[in-house]
Amino acid sequence: MNAHEIDYKIFGEELQYVEIELDPMEAVVAESGSFMMMDEHIRMDTIMGDGSGQTQGILGKLFDAGKRLLVGEGLFMTVFSNRGTGKKRISFAAPYPGKIEAINLQDYGGKFICQKDAFLCAAKGVRIGIEFSKKLGRGFFGGEGFIMEKLEGDGMAFVHAGGMLSKKVLLPGEVLKIDTGCLVGFSHTVDYDIEFVGGIKNTIFGGEGMFFARLQGPGTVFIQSLPFSRLAARILSLSARRRGEGSILGGLGDLLDGDNSF
Repeated sequence: MNAHEIDYKIFGEELQYVEIELDPMEAVVAESGSFMMMDEHIRMDTIMGDGSGQTQGILGKLFDAGKRLLVGEGLFMTVFSNRGTGKKRISFAAPYPGKIEAINLQDYGGKFICQKDAFLCAAKGVRIGIEFSKKLGRGFFGGEGFIMEKLEGDGMAFVHAGGMLSKKVLLPGEVLKIDTGCLVGFSHTVDYDIEFVGGIKNTIFGGEGMFFARLQGPGTVFIQSLPFSRLAARILSLSARRRGEGSILGGLGDLLDGDNSF
């Protein structure tokens, strides 16, 4: 194996974290802000790139860092390595309620595509790059734009999904249509495109957006029940509603706004 062979355990139900066990000199790479806790003698190093060792020279590292900016990530990643003499443990937490899924890249032909904010951490040696969409429709209307994140190699990676996580295994030619925001990731053998909902009433009054994500097998697809965008929109809606409770109109104002859920 090129990637470090790590052991892990996932704890919790709705608010999960993953604990990774590192042998001496083993390491894990993670995005900034996901670290939770670690044993003594684990050393933290901030690096440019993913630490896979596949990019050589400062120009190559700068190019990889520039690609990370395109997917909305920072220039740097963090590597945590065990510099002690025995096994050490380090934990990474989910950013919001949902599920953490362990992805063994060997089970997916060495490549897995995911939405840009799904990646949590991975064994050192896993290459973390970007995947450009070659389809204009998917790029403009697919929810994730032209760019998604790709994980390559032969090690373990961990992704996070909001709410409940569903895993669908598609047979050759089998098609699955989902909300574009509910897509977490899929194996590289899946053909991903977008499809117009169709119908004037569906488009204007359906409330489900104008497009579906269309995924055609063979391959595996992961779907989340609560995208972060929906969670954030709901929180903002509730916050705005509570601010209106002390107004002169109160509940009548909500009724006039079309909200009759009180």
